Amino acid sequence: METGKVCFVSAGPGESDLISVRGLKIIKEADVIIYDYLVDKNILNEAKTGAELICCDTLGKKRHSDGFTDAQEAINQVILQNALRNKKVARLKNGDASIFSRISQEMECLVKNNVEFEIIPGITAASCASAFSGVPLTDRRFSSDVVFVTGHQAKNKDTNIDWSAIAKCGTIVIYMGMENVSDIVKILIENGKSKRTPFVCISNAGKITQKTVTGQLENINSGIKNKNAQPPAIIIIGEVARFEKDFDWNRKNRKILFTGLSEKRYFLKGNYYHLPMIKIIPVDDWKKFDSHMGNIHAFDWIIFTSRYAVRYFFERFYSQGYDSRRLKDISIAAIGNSTKNRLLDFGILPDMMPQKESSEGLLEEFAKINLNGKKIFMPRSDIADKGLTEKLTGLGASITAEVAYKNVMPDNLPALDLTDFDEIIFTSPSTVRNFLKRYGAPPVSIKLRYIGDVTKKEAKKWNLTG
Repeated sequence: METGKVCFVSAGPGESDLISVRGLKIIKEADVIIYDYLVDKNILNEAKTGAELICCDTLGKKRHSDGFTDAQEAINQVILQNALRNKKVARLKNGDASIFSRISQEMECLVKNNVEFEIIPGITAASCASAFSGVPLTDRRFSSDVVFVTGHQAKNKDTNIDWSAIAKCGTIVIYMGMENVSDIVKILIENGKSKRTPFVCISNAGKITQKTVTGQLENINSGIKNKNAQPPAIIIIGEVARFEKDFDWNRKNRKILFTGLSEKRYFLKGNYYHLPMIKIIPVDDWKKFDSHMGNIHAFDWIIFTSRYAVRYFFERFYSQGYDSRRLKDISIAAIGNSTKNRLLDFGILPDMMPQKESSEGLLEEFAKINLNGKKIFMPRSDIADKGLTEKLTGLGASITAEVAYKNVMPDNLPALDLTDFDEIIFTSPSTVRNFLKRYGAPPVSIKLRYIGDVTKKEAKKWNLTG
């Protein structure tokens, strides 16, 4: 019987864009993805339609440093069973799969059962914590060696960790050490490490919720407690920790919270934290929408007011066996550049795109032509502003507006300390409403920016200023 292949994919820590290119390609191809709870769930959005997603939490694996052993056999069996079903299995691990991830136990299970596997390396939590705090792990002046050690065994008298040797290293990186930090520091000092040795503790490295604590070993407990740093965290101990003061770009740069769905732009000034306050999902029933696909030639115009309208229109259009040739006698309007670019993905160049990228801009352009008796189809969201259809009707057009997708509030939005941010950018009325529902009004010290007049108008309803 033919078996599938298992790919151990390193997701990296922090946000989803820290995964490798190869790892992301494998995620897109996998039939089954078995993932650790710490993995950024946005990576799973890249899975193909129909892929089975299995969280290790459901297999009994507890969080942080406790309870790993109890569930490991269950995880091994789920990986194996799916491989024996001839599935393409991605075992998605946080950080780098080869560092403190129990990968050897999973590989042993596969080797015993003659299942082929591959390991895709990734950014480990230590590298991420180092980069996102500006603390190099090595420096020719202070440290030419670095050691990674688990803090989980600090209380274990039978541990095989040679703490006397570790205390002599230039840089010590502690994984899973938050629960035992007092014991770790005590052991290091007993083995010769100065209590004045600097440290930096990076909690949730690479995430929007990252916290950084600095100090000396003698005050590590109070520092972590005062900053309320929580696991998962990396603790870097050594003279290199002094670099955080000058090089922590993540702390020094202006922090901007972006609430929209646009892709990240990495060369914008400041640190942009993308936290979409909206989520786009398809409608539950396509029957009514699909009926218009078969009769699309009856329309004179199709107006696309978002790139999602373009996406779902063509998905349904193609599902009915049609292609763009069927649109040859229909004029196409796009509200702006992102919508235009999405149309170009489907080989369509819009006949109209206003200079002013808004509903008002579209109306100004349509006011220049005769719409009397013209039939217009508008795929839209479930919460789209009805003003555009009403005003187009006022220009003499017959409008058919059909819901193609739903705009909902995302699940599992993280708890945030809004005082960490300097600016918030709202991109649509729904981002304003959803933000207020989840986080309440932002502190008055934070600058608020709005994309478009409609968004600004919505903010004013809630007494938010710009």
